[in-house]
This record gives sequence, structure tokens and C-alpha cells, in this order.
Amino acid sequence: MAYQPPQGTRALSRNQALQLLFQAEGVKRPVRRVLEDEYLVTNGPASDYAQELACLCEDHLAQIDPVLAAYSERWALSRMHSVDRNILRLALYELLFEESVEDSVVINEAVKMAHDFGGDESYSFVNGILGRIVRDRAQGIDILRKGQEEVASEASEAEDAWAGPEAADAALADDASAEAADSDISEA
Repeated sequence: MAYQPPQGTRALSRNQALQLLFQAEGVKRPVRRVLEDEYLVTNGPASDYAQELACLCEDHLAQIDPVLAAYSERWALSRMHSVDRNILRLALYELLFEESVEDSVVINEAVKMAHDFGGDESYSFVNGILGRIVRDRAQGIDILRKGQEEVASEASEAEDAWAGPEAADAALADDASAEAADSDISEA
């Protein structure tokens, strides 16, 4: 079945925002820079809402990406397909920062985009992650804090792994120095 662009104004704008985020990531430029240059979107040019949504989503990536990392068990963001990652980012931006949009609408739109643009399993992957986030939030879990804690934990683990060989060498050197000092004292 051929791709059919969404009919609703907001649905089309989300679709265009996704395309802007995807293009910005692909050319390694900020969304605002992509908007200044040439870009392609379905039923373009991009609506004002699509541009605003893409820019605001990008502005909040420091808060969004840690949450996605915390909820995408065994999937580093860098390993995710770019389309899936940007669908999740856009949806999470709306879940966290756009109170006027219902959670069910955000999830349904994200799943639809994943079905239209992603791989065979993208829609279930996107639905699963967003479903866990919404469930946790409904149970009173601060998902922004959970994301930050995940980042802190990963940084600590990376620091421990990085310091491992160096710390072991330093400990061996300290032991050798202590032994040498002990032998100097006993000889005296």
C-alpha cells in the first residue's frame, strides 16, 4: 500500500516535524538551519506548527534523550533506527511539554508514523516504549528524573570502566611503594 499523507492539520504537522528532525539529524545541522536551507516535507512547505514542533523538540533533547535511554531497554539511542528515534523524540516532547495534547493521541500518531515510515517492527517498538512511559507517569513516577538517574548511572559505570585499568595500575604502584617503604624501615 502506498504512503498516504495524514489528513488532519496537526497530524500532517507532526508528520512534517518528523521529516524535519530526520533531515536535520541526517545532515548534522540544527533544525533551524535546515529550515533556512532547502528541505523537503510531505505537502510542503512545512506548516508553522510543524516548524515550531520540530524546533521545540530539538530544544528539549537534553531532557528527552535520557528518558528514551532509560525506557529503551537494551537499545542505545545510537543503535536505534533514525526514524524510530525521531518519532520517539517527537512523541515524548508532546507527552512532556504539550499539555493540550492527550496521551492517547500522541501515542496513536507516533504509532501511525512508525507504521508509515519505520521498519516492520517499528510500530510495536514505538508503542511499547511510549506505553511504558505513560504507564509510569500515571503511577506518579517522575520520568524526567528517571532519565537523569539513568544517565548518571551510565556515566558512573563508564567512569568505573574507564578508571578500571588505570586504577589497578595505580593500586599496584601504591602497593609496590608501600612494600619498598616497609623494607626500608625493617632494614634500618
